Parts: sequence; C-alpha cells; structure tokens
Amino acid sequence: MDENPHAVLTQLSEDFTAMSAQMATMAGRLSTLDRLLADAALDPGAAESAAAPAPEPAADQAPEPTPPSQRAAAAFVAPDGPAREVPSYAAAPQPMYAPQYVPSAPPQWYPNSAAYYPGVYPGPPQYPAAPQYPAAGPAPAMPIPVRVPPQNLVPPQYRMPPQTPATAPKGESGTGWIGKLLAVAGVAVTLVGVVLLLVLAAQAGILRPEIRVAGGVALAAGLVGTGWWLIRRPGGRIGAVALAATGIAAGYLDVVATVAIYHWLPPVAGLVAAFVVTGAGLVLARLWDSEALSLLVLIPLALLAPVVTDGFGLLLVTFLLMASAATLLVQLGKDWNWLFVTRTAIVAIPTLVALVAASWNANHDGSALGLAAGIGAVLAIAGALVVLSSTSQRLLIALCGVLGVLPVLASPIAADRMVTVPTLTVIAAALLGIVLIARRLPGVDGIVAQIWAGLSAGTALVAAVVAFSGPVRAATLLVLALTVAIAGRSSALARWISATFTTVGGMLYLVAAPPTHLFTGTAVPVGSAAATLGCSVLLVAVTVVLLRTAPRGGDLDETVFGLLLSVAAVVVLYATTMFMVTAGVLIGGVDGGFLGGQMAATICWVLMAAALFALALRTRQGTRTALIAGGLTLTAAAMAKLFLFDLGTLSGIFRVAVFIVAGLLLLAMGAGYARSLARQDAARPQP
Repeated sequence: MDENPHAVLTQLSEDFTAMSAQMATMAGRLSTLDRLLADAALDPGAAESAAAPAPEPAADQAPEPTPPSQRAAAAFVAPDGPAREVPSYAAAPQPMYAPQYVPSAPPQWYPNSAAYYPGVYPGPPQYPAAPQYPAAGPAPAMPIPVRVPPQNLVPPQYRMPPQTPATAPKGESGTGWIGKLLAVAGVAVTLVGVVLLLVLAAQAGILRPEIRVAGGVALAAGLVGTGWWLIRRPGGRIGAVALAATGIAAGYLDVVATVAIYHWLPPVAGLVAAFVVTGAGLVLARLWDSEALSLLVLIPLALLAPVVTDGFGLLLVTFLLMASAATLLVQLGKDWNWLFVTRTAIVAIPTLVALVAASWNANHDGSALGLAAGIGAVLAIAGALVVLSSTSQRLLIALCGVLGVLPVLASPIAADRMVTVPTLTVIAAALLGIVLIARRLPGVDGIVAQIWAGLSAGTALVAAVVAFSGPVRAATLLVLALTVAIAGRSSALARWISATFTTVGGMLYLVAAPPTHLFTGTAVPVGSAAATLGCSVLLVAVTVVLLRTAPRGGDLDETVFGLLLSVAAVVVLYATTMFMVTAGVLIGGVDGGFLGGQMAATICWVLMAAALFALALRTRQGTRTALIAGGLTLTAAAMAKLFLFDLGTLSGIFRVAVFIVAGLLLLAMGAGYARSLARQDAARPQP
C-alpha cells in the first residue's frame, strides 16, 4: 500500500468532521420542524390558511424538470434566518407517506424501547420530510408544513415457540419391566436359597446350626444395608426395594427357624421377634413410600413359611397373624389396596387349610385354631376400617373383610362348640354394630354396610345352628328372622336376610315336625312339642310380616306378589295344621287329641279363607285380585280336606262338628261378601 497511513487517518478525521457537521445541520432542521408543528397545533386557523395550496402554474408554462445538479442548488429559506443550501437528496419533491418500519433482522424482544436500537438513543418521534417544490424564480417557495400525526412504532412482539415436554428416548420406558422382573426373580431365588440353608442343610447335617442361623442373619443385614445405600443412587430404587425385601424376608424366616426347627426360642419370644422384623420392614416400606416392598415381604413369607414350620398348623397361623398385625398401622393414609388384600389372604387361606387338616386329625389344636380364626377376623375388619377412609376400591376392601371372616364361619368343623359359638357371636355383634353406625364411619356407608350386614347375618346364622339343635335351633333362627323383618321392614337387604333366616329355619322346622305327624298321631316329648308349637307361631308371624312389607307396584310386581302369596299360604297352612295337631296330641293323646286337632285345622282353613275375602274388600284393585284368588284357592283346599281326609279319618262327633261348622262359615262368607259388594255398588256414583 503506497499511501501514507497518516494521510489516511487525516482523511478519516475530515470525513468524521463533515459527518458531524451534517448531523448538526439535520438536528437544527428537525428542531425547526418541531417548532412549526407545535405552532400549528396551538393555532389551527393559521395552520389551515398556511396549508392552502399555492396556485399552480399554467400548463403551457410548466417548468421543465430540473436536473439533479440544479435541484441540489435549490435553497431552503427558513422563517427565521437566511437561505440555506438544500442537499440534493432533500430538494426533489417527495410523496407524503408515513414511515414504515422494516426490520433488517429477525424481531427480538427488548424490555424497553431504549434498548430496541442497541447503542443508539431513539430520540423524539420521527416525522416525514416536508414537501419540496421546484424553484420558480430567484427564490423558491417556502415549503408548507403539513401535520402528520406521529406514529408510535411498536416493535413486533416475539412469541416463544411452544415448549414440548422432553420425552424419554424411544424404547426406554417400555423396558422398565425387565428390571422389575429380574428383581422379583432375584428375591424368589435368594429366599429359596435361605430356606435350603435353614431346612435342608439341617436335615443333611451340613454346617452347624449356629453357623446356619448366623449366616442367615448376616445375609439379611447385608441385603438391607445394601438396599439402604442403593436407594440414594440414581436409578437404584427398584434394586433397593428388591434387596431390602429379600433381607427382611430372610430375617423373618430365620426367626421362624429358631422356633420351629432349632427350638432355641419359646413360641412367645419368636412371635415377638417376628413381629419386630416384619414391622421394621413395613416401616421401611412406608418410609420409602413403596407398596411393592411390603408385597415382596409378605408374599414370600406366606409361600415359604410352611416349609420352615413343616406344614399348616397352629404355629404357622400364629406367625402369619403377627405379620398381618404388623401391617395394620402401616396402611394409615395410604391407598395400598393390594397390601390389604395380601395381608388378609396370607392369614385366611392358611387358617382354612389348617382347620380342614385339623378336622381329619383326632389329636389337633382345633380350639386354638378357632381362636386364631377369630383374631384373624378381627384384624381383617379392623384393617378394613383403617383402609376405607383413604381407599378408592371400597367394594374390594369390603369383600376382603368377608374373606377374613370365612375361617370363623368354618371353625365349627374343627373347634369345640364352647369356643366357636362365643367367637361367632362376638363377630356377628361387632359387624352389626359397625353397620348401625355406618354413617359415622368414613367409607363404610353404602355398599360396604350392605355387604357387612349380610356377613353379620350369616355369622349369626352359623352361631345359632352350632349353638342349638332340633326344634330349638329352628325357633332361634325364626326369632332372628322375625326381629330382622320388623326392624328392617323398610330395607330390601333386611327383607332378604329375614327371608334367608326364614328359609333355613323353616327347613329345620320341617325336619323337627315332618309331614308324617299330620297323617298319624305321634307322641313326642313335651319339650319337642313345645318347641314345635313355638316354631309354628313364629313361622306364621314372620311369613305375614314379610308379605306385608313386600313392595308392590306394576304388573310384574303384582305377578310376583301373587306367587309370594301362594307360597305364604302353603307355609301358613302347614304351620297352622301342625300347631293344631301337635296341641291336640299334647292335650288329648294320639287318638282323640289327633282327631280334635284335625277338626280344628279344617275350621282354621275356612277362617283364613274368610279373612282373605274380607281383606280383598278393603284393598286396591290390583292386590284385590290376588287376594280373591288366594281366598278361593284356600276355600277349595278346605273343601278338599273335608271330603278327602276328614270324612274318612274323623269319626263320631268330630266328623259332625267339622262339617256343620265349616258349612256355616261358608254360608256366612258368601252372604257377607255379597252384601259388601252390594254396598260398594250403591256407594259408587252413577254416571
């Protein structure tokens, strides 16, 4: 480069000086224009007169276009100073238009307007250049300013594109089950190895017992410690849960082995130790908020503990009761439904198996198993009450409560009556009490209360069947049926429970008082005869109450009501006849007493038919049809008994009396019914 650097710097300095002078000139012109616009705003009239256009030159005198070199020499005369030379870029007339903002770069958002033009102060609002006219004569016309409202240039707002959530790489979320499956398999295999160490090694004489037990304890502690360390590492939750569950289950099996195999600890101490181990594991599950940990602790125990205890027996049931009790408070505030199902099943199923096995063995602990079944039922119901306040599966929890009570219902097959009856009675009363205050207990009202009401009724039914025998058993059930029917007459569930009790009680009544007693006089003990009389009255009463409380309405319901009326008529006829015959035999013996009882039974049949007709006259049209049909059927049955049975069986005064009394009653029925219909027709308004 031949030029001198100093010369270049000098030239640049001169250029910057010229630019500064030019900028100063532009600033002065802008100030003048701003003052003119302000004056026009203060005096609109003057602005309008000043804004009047100057007369245009004639068409033939139109000046020729001025070359750019001449336009550059045009002068701009300011109102308050001498003429100034106008640059060439400002001399030509310019069209009037509002400045348009054209961004030269992608729009960016700035917190304030000053930062919109980085490094340059935006200054006052920009206005369009004043119109320029071609020079005419020595002095050009002064440009007339036209007010253009300032335009607020608002930079375009830049909107951030919607953020899409980050997703895991394809294939990672679908392979998480592999780690879980491997962890569960590891738990199962490791615990099987622990059982082999404790049981099979003892049978084969491998290692000393102290070494086997100490090895199990060391393994359990190491697994739990490793799980505690791993839970704090990224991605280590699955492995930590599996390791901790394996260690806790191994420790539990170690405790069971010290009691069942080596007999180092008494059963009570072993149960306490098992409770502590299981409770610690479940507390850890709650601390880690892991239902899987609790399941991996309980399920292997239920599957492998029978191997350590050498079968299903009282020892196994008690250890599993301890495990179930340890989970009772862990479920507070947790919606861990499968934990509740598991803790209930690991007690109920082994207890049922143990009861069945004990019923086949003469030397068994049946009574102790019955008590254990009662404790398991209490734990199941108590656990359900704890879980129902926070669960989303109320039906499942209610059914699990039924599962927990099943061993108590099956306990009579192996346990003594003196144990099972009080246990059944307490469970039935507790369930009934819960149902009565269901609205005060969270989550119990509704379907849970209905299921447990039926469970309470079933438990009471089994208790009554186990506690009594013969007619007394039937009488007890019928008393329960009548009580439930009266107390729950507005509840469909109560009616079904009462009908169930009535059915079972009626079948037992039929066994104690068979139909053969109606054809031949049979002498029975006074106690049995009294029980039969009581059962007959109770059966009639509960049948009438159920019939009266049955809902009616609609054609289908009327048909069902007619069927129920027929069944009720058969039951009432049988119970009434049995009552009369039994009372006659009890009073007059098998000869005269039997005949007198049959005569009274026939008369009662006719009276019941008359009662049905009288009731039909006071009932609405739909039910009246069924009552009239029932009355006619009962009358036909009484006539058939008169001519087919009484005429050939009764003798002497009994035969005469039954025909005369029955005939008079039929006459009275016909006359009375006809008069009643006539009165109703007379009272009906004529069209």
